[in-house]
Amino acid sequence: MDTTHEATDEAQDEAGQARPVRPEDQDPKLWRGSGWTARVIKNEDDDGWAVEMTCDGQSEPSLVGPWTMGRDKKNPKPLDASAFATLVKTANEVLARHVQQRRALLHRNVTVAVEGGARVRVDLDVVPDEDDPHAILTVHDAAGEVVSRSRVPADFKLTTETARRWLQGGAAAS
Repeated sequence: MDTTHEATDEAQDEAGQARPVRPEDQDPKLWRGSGWTARVIKNEDDDGWAVEMTCDGQSEPSLVGPWTMGRDKKNPKPLDASAFATLVKTANEVLARHVQQRRALLHRNVTVAVEGGARVRVDLDVVPDEDDPHAILTVHDAAGEVVSRSRVPADFKLTTETARRWLQGGAAAS
């Protein structure tokens, strides 16, 4: 696979039009494209260099990692198309893991057997609202259709047993 194609994805020109990212348009310590900015910076912790990846529109970098020294052992190795493509891929993977982790913290589900042996899935989705934190409990039938939905406290602990008790108490649709 040609990795230079990944790095020559698209960037925005001054008029906001998409155009290919060309290595000759990039600075050895600063590359922009594919929704990211890679910046080689002095590592504050030692004499080396680091690279930070910042997603377009964000003020803080999503990823900071060590960067290779150049041949003179003083200056950083210049960014190139292949390195930029790798950095973009890594930064996208880091963001994807953060999204998965956040979802795992805010979403739970269990499957419960109800009267007659039918199985339902009960989902708990926490809404992390500063003013009104709460959660939504949703019951899905075997076909995946929503049977009922109710608001519960944000600290509701979803287990098979709490879901069963909640269902027996009459899950009211809302």
